[in-house]
Amino acid sequence: MKSLCVYCGSNSGANPAYAAQAIDLGTRMARDGIRLVYGGGNIGLMGTVADAVLAAGGEVTGVIPKQLVDMEVAHLGLTELEVVGSMHERKSRMFDLADGFVALPGGFGTLEEIVEMLTWRQLGIGTKPCAILDVEGYYQPLVAMMDRMVEERFLHPGQRDDLWTGRDIGAMLEWMRGYEPAQASKWLDEKRGRELR
Repeated sequence: MKSLCVYCGSNSGANPAYAAQAIDLGTRMARDGIRLVYGGGNIGLMGTVADAVLAAGGEVTGVIPKQLVDMEVAHLGLTELEVVGSMHERKSRMFDLADGFVALPGGFGTLEEIVEMLTWRQLGIGTKPCAILDVEGYYQPLVAMMDRMVEERFLHPGQRDDLWTGRDIGAMLEWMRGYEPAQASKWLDEKRGRELR
């Protein structure tokens, strides 16, 4: 794994453990020679993880829409900063640049980005691993919701298992390096599955 896209908050959150985990992740990525790909911001957990990678001698590529550059939230000290025209371009470019995706705590944007990558995996768009670093149980309600989706037959168990969740950065990276994409069909209905075969 040469690059990892990290989704995280443009705020730092209420718990100092969130920033501490961002620093640990950035430091470990630099030590392992993994380039950080992220949204290019200089604030919140975004800025924290980027600064940690840089401080440990690693490389960082930021991808940021011009609108946010104009709002003066772009990190100008990165290895590389790509300015794009829209949020859609940003997400597509980060997908192209990264070998995997991980979510630290964050808000709407973080949630939307990691769930979109899971949806793309579900539809067979790419074969890149997705993980959630669940700092202090932040993502437990989301994990419970995913388990409910399986119980209610809106999500295949194999696709639920296609997402790694936990707190151990080393274990996450090991899982990502050995990742094998789920081969489960998106459609749980037998009739629909037969039609597609």
